Amino acid sequence: MKIEADICQNLDRALSLEWLETNGRSGFASGTVAGANTRRYHALLLTAPQPGTNRYVLVNHVEEWLSFDDGAWSLSTNLYPGAVHPDGYIHCSGFSSLPWPTWIFAHNNARVRREILCIRGRDLVIIRWKLMGSKGDSVALRVRPMLTGRDYHAIHHENEQLSTQAINSHERVAWQSYHNLPVVRAFHSGAYRQAPDWYRHVEFPVERERGLDFKEDWWSPGEFSFKLESGKEQALAFTSETVDGLDIADLAHKERARRMRVQKSAPAVDRLAGALWQAADSFLVQRGTQHTMIAGYPWFTDWGRDTFISLPGLCLVTGRHEVAWQIIQTFSSYVSEGMVPNRFPDMNKSPEYNSIDASLWFVHAVDRYLTYSDDATRVRSIAWPAMKQILDGYRQGTRYDIHMDIDGLIVGGTPGLQLTWMDVKIGDCLVTPRHGKPVEIQALWFRALEVGARLAARFGEPEYAAGCQNDRARGVESFREKFWYKDGQYLYDTIHGPEGDDTSIRPNQVFAIALCDDLLTREQAKQVLRIVKDHLLTPVGLRTLSPTDIRYRPRCIGGPMERDRAYHQGTVWPFLLGPFVTSWLKTFGQGHETRTEARSFLDGIEAHLWEACLGQASEIFDGSPPHHPRGCPAQAWSVAEPLRALIEDLGVHKPLPHRGNN
Repeated sequence: MKIEADICQNLDRALSLEWLETNGRSGFASGTVAGANTRRYHALLLTAPQPGTNRYVLVNHVEEWLSFDDGAWSLSTNLYPGAVHPDGYIHCSGFSSLPWPTWIFAHNNARVRREILCIRGRDLVIIRWKLMGSKGDSVALRVRPMLTGRDYHAIHHENEQLSTQAINSHERVAWQSYHNLPVVRAFHSGAYRQAPDWYRHVEFPVERERGLDFKEDWWSPGEFSFKLESGKEQALAFTSETVDGLDIADLAHKERARRMRVQKSAPAVDRLAGALWQAADSFLVQRGTQHTMIAGYPWFTDWGRDTFISLPGLCLVTGRHEVAWQIIQTFSSYVSEGMVPNRFPDMNKSPEYNSIDASLWFVHAVDRYLTYSDDATRVRSIAWPAMKQILDGYRQGTRYDIHMDIDGLIVGGTPGLQLTWMDVKIGDCLVTPRHGKPVEIQALWFRALEVGARLAARFGEPEYAAGCQNDRARGVESFREKFWYKDGQYLYDTIHGPEGDDTSIRPNQVFAIALCDDLLTREQAKQVLRIVKDHLLTPVGLRTLSPTDIRYRPRCIGGPMERDRAYHQGTVWPFLLGPFVTSWLKTFGQGHETRTEARSFLDGIEAHLWEACLGQASEIFDGSPPHHPRGCPAQAWSVAEPLRALIEDLGVHKPLPHRGNN
């Protein structure tokens, strides 16, 4: 991802382009091509002391100045009320996101390269500078770090409780802004001078757009000075780890080699598949000794639903089978009353079991893992008991009145609680409650029963297999009878709800085709997909509601309440392209024209990789053109499902055999 000078020097455009560096421990660094932080989540050292849980912003930013014979100019950019200061972006002549964020700054005949990288498995970020010039050239560089020390969801303001003390020794300095937060250690190749100061009223325009607090105060403890000489790198590393020294050059060398291995394993025949393959690496992180999956950056943690929808695309088609197993094993240990957690919240709170579909996606993902790995031994001993708990829990009844009805269909929902993936709640109001029998839940249930029957037979439990087969046959018959909306020639979104059967044209009906082969006739499936294509398909995903519906919201903008009302009422979700492509090819065949058309459904995502978080796919988009990206700028299932469809359905790259975690 290379950005040319004309874009780098266009402030509005450069502010809209973000970069993301993740460390595999739930921490990350992020910012904009312009250099200014536009979100409260933009930071250099943002760590999770206990990976997978609470995160803290420790180092927000650095101010950088170069001194030449004709004066000093900055590499940095910040946004203040009514002012941009400094304006280092005007000197940027190019940016590249690979192998990590790299800027080139030019002044007269001098060119300086700046790099920012996180090290996998370490709470550590490295910044490096290099003067690109003739031998013997040199220039002075001054760097001021900006610190806060806050929860990553919060905003920091000047206060008297912040400690301004520093421990300074040769090539190392340490600060601890607040006593309950980690010490920040800086390792450098220059000199350090303690000179505390406050930088007040830094503005975050994206937070303002989202109707949230958008001004923050940063504390700067002092200043580093370096002598940049042609061909020689100078470095500054920030870490929250307790270490006495760092070999920065060796760390960067090994990290580059690791990323090159990922890049070389990516599909070369399809540009989008190759980019998504590399993006997938960002979402797989450690939780203790195991792995989990971050749902999205910058503000999501690990969610059960997102994890198991994403697992085939992030782990299985990319050959990360052992990572997939660790995720499955972790969630297996948390099964309760026939349910896997839907969310592991921040701050070490108990897991939340508030989803009707996450547990069924777990069953689907385990079966896909078994298909790729043939790891029957571990599945039988660890995952299979958890899968049976889920099947039995849904049969007999579990939380929130989730149970198999007499007709073999799954029903669920209690007042004031949202259970499906369309889960927005504003106060006591559910925007899309979907109580009753949602269409995709039935498809997931029939898929789970099919898996249960097959594995029970494989593992020598014929009676259990027969029970699954009988329950599935009864449910499928009921589905065929009750879900077809004859007047519209598509599927009801939900039946037997408090307000009757819901005829809303929504994308959830696609899962009835993608997950099962026997719920619809071929002609019914074709008609469903034509309706979805005409009403819901956009260049970047499927709308959540037809624009012909009076409840349709064309833009997901404004404050939290306004955005929540639009979240599933027309907003576009790119992850839905995965099941749509799968369904399209299953229904219309594998001919050349059909495959070409199916691949074209993903062209908008390929173009999008250049417009928001570079190399990543956003969580959502506006329902109406120009489909502006919204929500998290890097979302796991937005990467995973298009990648899975490209590889499994369109065959752009043969899935890899088992390989290690990297």
